[in-house]
Amino acid sequence: MEHGIYLSIVIPAYNEADRLPPYLERVCDYLDVEFPDRYEVIVVDDGSEDTTAESVIKISDSHHEIVLIRHAGNLGKGAAVRSGVLASRGELILFTDADGATPIEYEARLREAISEGADIAVGSRLVGESGIVRSHLRRWGGGVFSKLTRFFLRVRVHDTQCGFKMFRREAGMNLFSLCEINGFIFDAFLIRIAEELRYRVDEVSVGYRDVAGSRFRLWKDPWIMIADLIQAESKVRSVLDNVPKVFEVQPTDRIGRAGVRDRIDRDSILNDSISD
Repeated sequence: MEHGIYLSIVIPAYNEADRLPPYLERVCDYLDVEFPDRYEVIVVDDGSEDTTAESVIKISDSHHEIVLIRHAGNLGKGAAVRSGVLASRGELILFTDADGATPIEYEARLREAISEGADIAVGSRLVGESGIVRSHLRRWGGGVFSKLTRFFLRVRVHDTQCGFKMFRREAGMNLFSLCEINGFIFDAFLIRIAEELRYRVDEVSVGYRDVAGSRFRLWKDPWIMIADLIQAESKVRSVLDNVPKVFEVQPTDRIGRAGVRDRIDRDSILNDSISD
């Protein structure tokens, strides 16, 4: 693997100057022990209006494995994660939310699922016996959205929205090259495409704790997500119909290991690298 990178962590961030720094420090401290000199942390600043970028640059002075990508404007969480994944170099790719709601140590559970044959390991708050600390409103809302997602997108995964997912490299690069959804439902869309292309998707129990300062607007965003779900099926069909044009395979075939990585210009994604 290029530069010996085993694990890439992608963290999308929008106005996260307060919540991101302590989590970023914990992530790097953990990875320094688990994967010394074999990891990178890619923070994608999605057009923040605060000092998110400056705080990342400051931390990078002592953690040179950090890479900063900056979007000129706010494009959406899906766009931020996609930029980070397509710029990554790791054999495994994990994206995690900037608030650290799921402790980084749970990556080991996802990694175990990958080692046992999964192409994608999805962190879940709705299966198993993990320590989940959520408000009643968020727990209820998550359950309702899970049911709606499974109805509209017909995915088998229960918790599509937990911001803690790991990909085998070829799966992540291929899927994010196909997924053009920029909003909150990009996770569900990605999983549906993965299942259609016969990737193995395992749902793995992880811990989770609500963190103050969420960017999710309970009074507005659920309605946007529901509207996106209603339109999602037609977008899924459009993507699958175009898979042969992109990958030269049939939509029902599993995408081969040749992947799309060689067609990605990493330098065009890295608007601002602070790891060089």
